[in-house]
Amino acid sequence: MLNNSIIDRLKLPFRKEKELFSSLRDILGFYPRNIELYKLALMHKSIARRNAKGKPVNNERLEFLGDAVLDAVVGDIVYRHFEGKREGFLTNTRSKLVQRDTLNKLAQEMGINRLILSSGHSNSHNNYMGGNAFEALVGAIYLDRGYDMCMRFMQNRILSQLINIDKVAYKEVNFKSKLIEWSQKNKVRLDFKLVSQAKENGGSPVFVYKAVIEGLDGGQGKGYSKKESQQLASKETLQRLKREPQFIDAVFAAKTDRTKMEEMPVLNVPDTEEKQDFIITHDIPEESEAVVPKPKCQSKVDVPVVEDDSDEFDLSDITATPKSQSREDIIAAAEAAAYE
Repeated sequence: MLNNSIIDRLKLPFRKEKELFSSLRDILGFYPRNIELYKLALMHKSIARRNAKGKPVNNERLEFLGDAVLDAVVGDIVYRHFEGKREGFLTNTRSKLVQRDTLNKLAQEMGINRLILSSGHSNSHNNYMGGNAFEALVGAIYLDRGYDMCMRFMQNRILSQLINIDKVAYKEVNFKSKLIEWSQKNKVRLDFKLVSQAKENGGSPVFVYKAVIEGLDGGQGKGYSKKESQQLASKETLQRLKREPQFIDAVFAAKTDRTKMEEMPVLNVPDTEEKQDFIITHDIPEESEAVVPKPKCQSKVDVPVVEDDSDEFDLSDITATPKSQSREDIIAAAEAAAYE
């Protein structure tokens, strides 16, 4: 704790301000110079204060600055810590360290949340308030002490005491990406459907999404952005798949039914052959039938002759004829008998 002599030298006028100074010393690890910057960093927009010119006074501008400084500082630390790693790995690790969930937990663990000045009508956004104040404090540190102090704060107070950077780097936190990867590996259909969209009293949009796997409702998530709600829905769905054997069985049963329907042959396939109705065809007798030479008038059509050993037709079937008949008459009579 800060002793009284140091506080007296700073000439802080009010007891509450002295307490704030002491609390910030415990949180940040150094003494603030311009206390007004830190007071502004802890002022949520729900207070709705305005300056003499009528402009709102809150921590949003410091939050914007702190977000940019935090990206640069953490990017610097990650670059030096993971030597030889590729750009994609470094970007992913930095994103995990500065994402809203991480900053919210840091603000809670460090006691920043209890110092935030806000109205009582913004409790629904408490999950944002801590992380926003953390970024605003980084912006205040940058203006008060410079970039090097921001680096020391992140290295000495955050990464050495509160966060294991190696565990964060290799931990999967993108639940939507993880669920999509699982569904693709198992060839399972996955969709995200919007359940509802509304606005709170403060005008902030609220989204509710659910994950649908093979037509079955999975997890559902509510958030203040589409991305956040889908992440929460994915997380709940993964938990159900892991903890509820009956749910995962139902998913694969639905998949089996779907694939069966897709693999069933389609009946009554249209015929693609063109009918040759305009061609006149001649019947060819089977091998068991005797083929008799066609009359001379049809000699132009080539019909194969099939030899037959049967005695169904020979010259003995022709009855004797009078001697007065000519050779041509005999042949004609034989042919006539054969075609009968």
